[in-house]
Amino acid sequence: MEFMILKDILIIFALSTLVNYIFTKIKVPTIVGYLLTGVLAGPHLGGIITNIENIDVLAEIGIVLLLFTIGLEFSLKHLIKIRKLVFWGGFLQFSLTTIIVLGVARVYELDLKGSLFVGFLTALSSTAVVLKILQDRSEVTSNYGRTVLGILIFQDLILVPLLLLIPIMGGKTENVSGEILRMGLKSVVIILFVIFGNKWFINRILHAIAMTKNQELFLMSILLICLSVAFLTSEMGMSLAFGAFLAGLMISESDYSHHAFSHIIPFKDTFTSFFFVSIGMLLDLQFVMANLHIVILTVLMVIIIKIIIASGTAFMLGHTIRGVILVGLSLAQVGEFSFILVKLGQDYHLISDYYYQLFLAVAVITMSVSPFLIMVSKPLSNAVMKLPLPNKIVEGIFPLRQIEVPELKNHLVLIGKDPRVLSMPIMARHVKIPYVSIVFDPAIVRERQQKGEIVIYGDAQNTPILETAHIHTASVIVISIGDVVTAMSVTEKVRSLNKHAALIVRTRQIDDAEYLYKLGATTVIPEEFETAIEMFERVLNKFLLPHRQIEATIGEIRKNNYGLVRDIKKRPRKSILSHLPNLEISAFKVDEGSLVAGHTLSHLAFRSTFGVTVVAIKRNDNLIDHPGPDTELIKNDIVYVLGRQDQIVHAVNLFEKQRGEKAAHKT
Repeated sequence: MEFMILKDILIIFALSTLVNYIFTKIKVPTIVGYLLTGVLAGPHLGGIITNIENIDVLAEIGIVLLLFTIGLEFSLKHLIKIRKLVFWGGFLQFSLTTIIVLGVARVYELDLKGSLFVGFLTALSSTAVVLKILQDRSEVTSNYGRTVLGILIFQDLILVPLLLLIPIMGGKTENVSGEILRMGLKSVVIILFVIFGNKWFINRILHAIAMTKNQELFLMSILLICLSVAFLTSEMGMSLAFGAFLAGLMISESDYSHHAFSHIIPFKDTFTSFFFVSIGMLLDLQFVMANLHIVILTVLMVIIIKIIIASGTAFMLGHTIRGVILVGLSLAQVGEFSFILVKLGQDYHLISDYYYQLFLAVAVITMSVSPFLIMVSKPLSNAVMKLPLPNKIVEGIFPLRQIEVPELKNHLVLIGKDPRVLSMPIMARHVKIPYVSIVFDPAIVRERQQKGEIVIYGDAQNTPILETAHIHTASVIVISIGDVVTAMSVTEKVRSLNKHAALIVRTRQIDDAEYLYKLGATTVIPEEFETAIEMFERVLNKFLLPHRQIEATIGEIRKNNYGLVRDIKKRPRKSILSHLPNLEISAFKVDEGSLVAGHTLSHLAFRSTFGVTVVAIKRNDNLIDHPGPDTELIKNDIVYVLGRQDQIVHAVNLFEKQRGEKAAHKT
């Protein structure tokens, strides 16, 4: 038997590796690959694995670990922040879907209990599939992403009472009121158990084990807590999965929850894969082919119902037409937790084998097509927004107030909603630089407008939005958008409207810099590379290198790594700098007591000493754009210096106030 299990595991690993390698190349989530692996290896098609009981054992462990990690990730503080989305949005979506599907199921000649049960199954969406895609697209924290997350959290929470309710629906006992009372008492006992374990028990145990500094012992203790609580709840008549969720919940508020999560993730991912493979094995393709028209009709019906209800929920929460479409398509599948419920429902004879197979076919197919529905959600929403729809639908039932943007020139325009660009208005106000922000997230816009900021809501790919921000007269434009394709589109649009502004664009990888420069970016900041530079700069500080040497080193590193990218750029700007890509202009303020104060440019000899050239001087409100050799620098002058970054950093100290005895300036 052991060798048979090993053979089955080997087959699953080999086949899923091949399938998911192909799927990764075409950017299809691995969950779909696991489902297909199960279909191919299962007894209904390839027949490679005929004894699925062995796989079911591994799948059960996968579910236990999956629920355990969900409990670990569950945070009451985060739940409070998005409580409106969770409880109002989640309840609305779940209840409406259940009621409508219940009515449709009656048409399929299911009894009332079976119809209600199918409604429960259909109302749940796939947390694993949806969050994986949103994380890959950096949209979990977006406005529609938060709504999707809130609804999914409610569905995860409602799973617990559903697990307790199904035995009652299955008629396990005739004394329903007594069973409900016992279920209530069990819930109270469980809540007290979680609170007690969380507050006085678990944290002390984990602390004592962590103090041994033995990683193997810590891992064993985490698994022991998970499986022990799961077994305990099973003995109380509840599911192993529910117990695992409680175990994770008990650890989630401890000081070691993140450490525990990092240890359990590899096991969870591995064993959860067996769960999805086992689901794929349950799909009977002969049943699908024999009832193809019913399967296709039901799949389309489920997708349409879920899209309409999820979209309606998003609209009731105040989303624009774009958010309505994105939320609707994101939740248009049956979830992985429905498989847990359907197995339990079949055990209690809530549905027949025919409807069990029909549900499996619908669930697997909707999960498989879900990534593609989410992929087309943005292009579809963009197309719908171009239609002549009523403003109430386009802008939502809680539209943002239209703000008057004053006439601005030589100002800063900030585009994006990531934390980096959202923190820049504070900095701009500190140095009194006029600015306007463009944010495509109504929640953030409303919050910022209430604080008195000039924030425009809209998609920066649209010309009217950019014109509202007076993009054509801006001096500096910052674009910080997570999706590189959108960033490229905005960069091209902005450059077409303003040929001369400095256009600073953030991207994730240095490889994207080439395309952004071709589209007109002045400066591209690769997030990963700049993070590495910042870390290395701190390393050099710890080695006590002089600040001047550190700046020179960092400048040389940037020149060497960005040089090749910049050399091939042809920026659409009428500037000599477009032909000298390694040069830049920096501004320095002449401090009182600096070495340059009171000296002429000929005396300072910037070019012969440092290799840089003074191209302009700003004195009060006057600009001296062609300073001569006899021009004298005075306190509070702003001096604009042209040169390579590694050359400029050597001249920085001359402009700063000198502490202590001044050294004579050598020319």
